[in-house]
Amino acid sequence: MEKKLPSSTKVVVIGGGVVGCSVVYHLAKFGWKDTILLERDQLTSGTTWHAAGLVSQLGPIAAVTKIRKYTLDLYKELEKKVDHSAGLRLNGALSIAQHKGRWQELQRQATTAQLYDVDVRILDKDQIKKDYPIINTDEVIGGILMPGDGAADPSGVTHMLAKAARLEGAQIFEKSPVEEILTKDGKISGVKVKGQKIECEYIVLASGMWSRQIGEKAGVSIPLYPAEHFYIITEPIENLSKTLPVVRDFDNRTYIKEDAGKILVGIFEGNSIPAWNNTNKVPEDFSFGEFQENFEHFEPYLASAIKRFPILETAGIRKFFSGPESFTPDTNTLLGEVPEIKNFFVCCGLNSIGIGSGGGVGKVTAEWLMTGHINEDIFSYDIKRFQKFHSELGFIKKRITESLGDLYGMHWPFKQHKTSRDIKKLPHHDNLKSFGACFGVSGGYERPMWFALDGEKAEYEYSYNYQSWYPSAEYETSNTIKNVGLFDLTPFSKFEIKSDKAHQELQRICTANIKKDIGKCTYTHMLNSDGGIETDLTIVAIDENHFRIISSAATRERDKHHIKKHLNKDIKLKDVTDDYCVFGLFGPKSRNLLSSLSNDNFDNENFKFGTAKFISIEDIKIWTQRLSYVGELGYELYVESNDAKKIYELIIEKGKNFNLSNCGMHAMDIMRMESGFLHWGHDISPEENQYQAGLSFTISNKKNVDFIGKSALEKIDKEKIKTRFAMFTLKDSKPGEPLLLHDEPIYLEDKIIGRSTSGNYSFNFKKNLTFGYIKNDFSNEKLRDSKLFIEVEKRKYEIELINKPIKQTNFKTN
Repeated sequence: MEKKLPSSTKVVVIGGGVVGCSVVYHLAKFGWKDTILLERDQLTSGTTWHAAGLVSQLGPIAAVTKIRKYTLDLYKELEKKVDHSAGLRLNGALSIAQHKGRWQELQRQATTAQLYDVDVRILDKDQIKKDYPIINTDEVIGGILMPGDGAADPSGVTHMLAKAARLEGAQIFEKSPVEEILTKDGKISGVKVKGQKIECEYIVLASGMWSRQIGEKAGVSIPLYPAEHFYIITEPIENLSKTLPVVRDFDNRTYIKEDAGKILVGIFEGNSIPAWNNTNKVPEDFSFGEFQENFEHFEPYLASAIKRFPILETAGIRKFFSGPESFTPDTNTLLGEVPEIKNFFVCCGLNSIGIGSGGGVGKVTAEWLMTGHINEDIFSYDIKRFQKFHSELGFIKKRITESLGDLYGMHWPFKQHKTSRDIKKLPHHDNLKSFGACFGVSGGYERPMWFALDGEKAEYEYSYNYQSWYPSAEYETSNTIKNVGLFDLTPFSKFEIKSDKAHQELQRICTANIKKDIGKCTYTHMLNSDGGIETDLTIVAIDENHFRIISSAATRERDKHHIKKHLNKDIKLKDVTDDYCVFGLFGPKSRNLLSSLSNDNFDNENFKFGTAKFISIEDIKIWTQRLSYVGELGYELYVESNDAKKIYELIIEKGKNFNLSNCGMHAMDIMRMESGFLHWGHDISPEENQYQAGLSFTISNKKNVDFIGKSALEKIDKEKIKTRFAMFTLKDSKPGEPLLLHDEPIYLEDKIIGRSTSGNYSFNFKKNLTFGYIKNDFSNEKLRDSKLFIEVEKRKYEIELINKPIKQTNFKTN
């Protein structure tokens, strides 16, 4: 007898693949029993059924590693708990390298793995050949083996999660396609299925490759699109070892695994084929579906696989598979609440690693729904890292031709995408280009990363050591500290509120005491209820009851969503990011340069640090703030976009008299570290609180306001913090030797006591700098009297603790 759909429920999960079943299981397990899953056809019928089923514990960042480790542990636990096989075959996974850059990348992964207790073993080519004689190691440098990795059965995992969800009290309905997502007053109110309305408070869209078009119908931007994904399965191979690990041959863009006495060869090619090019839509009835064979596309990769595994040369092909798999613009998953509709969550865009991450992303999504926030640094998975244009067909279809290949491509530091570029250009883009700008994407904008010197090519040459842009960064940072640098800050996120309640609302959602005198600036944070740092902001009073909120370029949608979520509904938040271009004039000659451009008074007493006012340049009114993210005397000029090109050209012309240099984002990042400034997303996140980060000065004890997170902070303040922020320099410092980035283990003698969060080379001070968090068990005296190390590519380098930034600036007297 067919189960009857309920008329109401708390949560509706849409999609019955591995991810949807994981979400519904975790919600029910954590106590929200009134949850249902709606599957348009049968469980696994979308893309889950044809997954290769690889499971791997190590991810590119801590939060992803936690997700993957949890996933594998969950599958092991549930197999016993619900008596259903997940088909786990944990023969290990071997990643091999045949180029220097790849070998460095793998060694960095092996180094980072130590932070999370993931067993990783480094093998040289001789050891690989000895242990796995099936592999041709002629061009191999080495590899890393993760003995705890392997593969699972996609169908087994999904039905196991579904069984567990039902045992916890959730209901699952197959053959129940959602026809419409219903909203009321900007909030989820229900769904329509088979003409019937089901009222609900929340939905979780876990519909894989259908998610983009389902979201589009509801007015929600979900940036993913399916590409054709290929693998072959051979005929049975005699005497094939059943304990062969999954082999990832990244440099040849192939993976190989044993499959019931056969070999499966899959690819992640560098130029993929978007699916359904004619209609641009995934058919609603595409279940357990496949595409026509395209052996011509697959053949070059098969040739590489045969070279690596000569046994394949005589093996027949039993199955050639081509089917859809959805990918996102940056090959990272999409999680969290969407900005357009309240209580509309997503859990999709798994980029072909759904089986290996399914358990963990389901857990994170359930926690996110139930608490309203997540206390982990998971911004790289938050759907709000994207803007609306990222889901437009013209953008996403071109991007996935590249992003599918990014899975096995080199993950170079500072790597920039090549496809779907020049979407948002600055009004003075051509001017910047003429000065040799090498552009990267920041907040959707093309933004100068550095400026080529002496006619050199404005292109990255990627490396894990010395960076090709170092000479430019050296010139730009040196000239800023000596003369004046011009930095483009336009992509900074900018929001405004105007209301007689604006100040009291800002006091309630911010930790600092917000200054309301016109022209006063306040650096502050907004927290979640557990005290985690949700935003990193500057707030300035433009006029009476009129405030501008400024945050980083990357967090535009996320910060806007957080502010609107907590702001009184009577107050409108206006996004003015694209209305203004922002120029940063930083350096000891910035005041003189501004005085040559404007008749206003820029003397220290008349224009103090942390204040702002309107100035005029050739009768153009410009809001100007005396602030600097690089630790110098400096000013930020907020210019209406239609005047930006003219103002830029005037600055350049007058700047000739003051040795002005154009400067890029690399120079800014180096100089903010010289000055000891933290960066949200690297050094601070919801995972940290202000006491850990050394930012307690942004907490106001003066204002008598119960701001969000205050009670959590009071508890934190009474307890000893477990980890604390710290700054270090390398004892023997040379640029790029080593290249310090993030997630490198920090040692006290021979014990890991922390991890790095940011790294850079300071040309001004000839020092490698690293920021990070360490266990709060040791005094500064103990740390100074002991040997400290940072580990990069399995090699330890001696470091020194520094108690204050290497660059000291007294803004008040400048």
